[in-house]
Amino acid sequence: MAGALAGIRVVDLSHVLAAPTTTMYLADLGAEVIHVEPPQGDDSREFGPFAGEPDKNRSGYFISLNRNKKGMVLDLRQEEGKEILRRLIRISDVVVENYRPTTMRKLGFGWDELRGINPRIIYCSISGFGHDTLPGYAQRPSYDMVAQAYSGIMSITGPEGGPPCRVGSSMGDIVAGTQAVVGILAALWHREKTGRGQHLDMSMIDGLFATLENAVARYTISGEIPGPLGGTHPSIAPFQGYRTADSWIIAAAGTDQLFARLCRVIGREGLSSDPRFATNLLRTRNLRELNAILEPVLKTKTTAEWETLFEEASLPYSPINDIRQICEDPHIRYRGMLAEIDQPAVGRMRIANSPLRLSETPGEVYAPAPRLGEHTEAVLRELLGYPPEEIDRLRTAGVINRSV
Repeated sequence: MAGALAGIRVVDLSHVLAAPTTTMYLADLGAEVIHVEPPQGDDSREFGPFAGEPDKNRSGYFISLNRNKKGMVLDLRQEEGKEILRRLIRISDVVVENYRPTTMRKLGFGWDELRGINPRIIYCSISGFGHDTLPGYAQRPSYDMVAQAYSGIMSITGPEGGPPCRVGSSMGDIVAGTQAVVGILAALWHREKTGRGQHLDMSMIDGLFATLENAVARYTISGEIPGPLGGTHPSIAPFQGYRTADSWIIAAAGTDQLFARLCRVIGREGLSSDPRFATNLLRTRNLRELNAILEPVLKTKTTAEWETLFEEASLPYSPINDIRQICEDPHIRYRGMLAEIDQPAVGRMRIANSPLRLSETPGEVYAPAPRLGEHTEAVLRELLGYPPEEIDRLRTAGVINRSV
C-alpha cells in the first residue's frame, strides 16, 4: 500500500533529533526521504546505546530516528558536493534542516538560494530561537536542555518546592520536530493551490512555549507565577499519583461526579459532600487537606487491587509504568507500537513504531535506518543520472563516501 505522502521527495539535511523527528514522520507516511550526511556522519551516530560494539552503524539512537530513510554522504565543503545537492533540490519537494540559521546561507543554500533553485520547494528550518528574531539570538547554540530552560517549561516541572527539572525526554526537539510536520503538510497543500513553495521558520523555544497551556493563562490573567507541582494539577483535584501498598497509581477525578464515584470506591462517601471538597475549585484550594485523607486510604491496597476497583467503577486511572512495563504492555503490543526491523550490522531489533494510524494510509516502519552513505550511489545513478565513471571520480575525490 502506497503511503499518504508517496511521490513526495524530501532532502533531509538534519542531524541529531529535532529535524530527524520531522523527516522520520514524513518517511513513515510514505515520503521518499534522502538523509544527506557529511563524510563523518550525523552526530547522533556517535550516541548510545549501541547494538554491539560502538560503531557509526550500530547506534540505537540514530537507528530509532532514521528508519525508512535513504542515506547518502556529500561533502558540502566542495563545490561538486554543492552541485549534487542543487540537482537533488531541483527534483525534490521539501528540504529540512536544523543547523544554526547562518550555516545554510554560508553554504549557499539559504531561502533565497533555494527558491531560486526550485520555486516550488518547501524549506523547513528548525533552530533554537528561530531565523527571524532579535539581533544575536539566531546564532545562539541550542540543545533541548537550553530550550526547556529558556521556554519556562523547566520552571514548572519537578517536585513542589524543588529545583527546576528537565522533562524526561527531549521535548524541545520532539515538539518542534512534530510541529514542523504540521507546517510542512500545510505548506504542501498551499502549494497545490498556488504552485508556490515557502519557508518554515520553526523555533524550539516557540514550540515549547506553545505547550505551556494553563501556565501562561494563569500568569496573564492573575499575575501568578506558576511553579512546579510534582504530580499534581494546578486546577483539577484530585488529579495525581498516589502511593499504593506496592507501587503507584494515578487517580484522575476531573469532575465532581467522578470525585463522588471515587469516594464511594475507596469507602469515604462523605468526602464528596464535605464543604471543603464539594466542588473542584474547593478541592484544588484544599488539596493538602484532601490528600491527608486520600493518601493513607490508597496505601491499604495494591495497585492491581485498586485497578480492579477503579475499572469496575469506570474511573480514570493508570498505574505509573516504568519503561520495561510499557514496552511489554499488552495494549502497546496490540496497537503494534513496537516494530521489529532487520537492521544491517545489527540484526533483528525492536524500535518504537509510527503513531500515525490513518485508516487507509497508516504510518509504518517498512525499512531500517541506512548505513552511512548506503544509498549514495543509487541516488546519483537513478535520480540524478550520473554515469558510473563519474561516480567513481567523485568517490576518489572524497565528494561522496568512499565505501559503505
